Amino acid sequence: MTPIEFRRHLHAHPELSFREEATAAFIAEQLAAAGIECRRIAQTGILARIEGRNPASAGRPAVVLRADIDALPIDEQTGLGCASQNAGVMHACGHDMHAAVLCGVLLQLAAAPDFAGTVFGLFQPGEECNPGGASRVLAEHPFDGYDIRAVVGEHVEPQLEVGMLGFRAGKYMASNDELRFRVRGTGGHGALRTQLKDPVAAAAELISALLGLNDAESVLSVGRVEAAGATNVVPDEVYMEGTLRTFDETRREELHRRIADTAAGIDGRYGTCTAVDINRGYPCVVNDLKLVGKAVKLAKAHKLPVETLSLRPTSEDFGYYCQCYPSLFYRLGVGAAAGRTHTATFDPDERAIDVGIGFMHRLALLILKQS
Repeated sequence: MTPIEFRRHLHAHPELSFREEATAAFIAEQLAAAGIECRRIAQTGILARIEGRNPASAGRPAVVLRADIDALPIDEQTGLGCASQNAGVMHACGHDMHAAVLCGVLLQLAAAPDFAGTVFGLFQPGEECNPGGASRVLAEHPFDGYDIRAVVGEHVEPQLEVGMLGFRAGKYMASNDELRFRVRGTGGHGALRTQLKDPVAAAAELISALLGLNDAESVLSVGRVEAAGATNVVPDEVYMEGTLRTFDETRREELHRRIADTAAGIDGRYGTCTAVDINRGYPCVVNDLKLVGKAVKLAKAHKLPVETLSLRPTSEDFGYYCQCYPSLFYRLGVGAAAGRTHTATFDPDERAIDVGIGFMHRLALLILKQS
């Protein structure tokens, strides 16, 4: 089966986070047919391992190549021959492409394992929802005893031309936290304000104060507000939800404190009581400077176009690997014609798969050789 056929099979049979049973079985079947050792991990993921036939000079050097495999709850509208056969579920973020690239790399390495060390191929489940498949992978400690030189992942990017690669050294993708507020007060007749401890007014001031926390490297938005009152009725409670994104874990903790302090200060003025719930999501993606340097140099040596990426306020559970090992997360161009990710018409250009395989294969060998 070619990488494109592999991708089309996954695209036609998408599965949601931590439900990727058929996906995992298919991947394991393809790897086993090539004689590649693999096992289940993190419930519905697959971890493959290929040992190089050359002796390592010291230790147990290893590289982890990671691809996510879960789909999204979207009803596909591409009209493709390989369109989703699972109603309401679609590979709308390119994870089928990521898995096809990784499978292609592993097949090439297994056919010619002319390297020293170990290459792990991680087909990771559950990237699209908390707690994230990466956290579950790491909880199993699969890489203990190995000298992990790098964890490498890539993601398709429609804003880059087909075959172009995008890199950013250091801070790249944001952490994400879900914010929930329940502002409780004393409601009543809207004309009798002296009798009220107005949660709507307190919530309005809280929203304004929260939005004032935004800066060049912090993003806070409130996307849901519920106040079940009427034209002349102030409710007893207002419920709000939002999101917080930062590019630095220290700044993240600082903003958590400021959010709580801001809510408490407003309660003091209005006589309300605000319950603040911050549900921690993924950590920041911070790329290792040396790995980025090696990757950019390698891409240019092979005449691949390279773009320097901007800070990206979206998040990725790949950030968990960044906290544990030297890590690199880069972008693979699939062309503007692909449309936007997370939409029902997303259709990445499959020509990018061969570019992705070739580059990730060479990068893995380079990391093992130079480390």
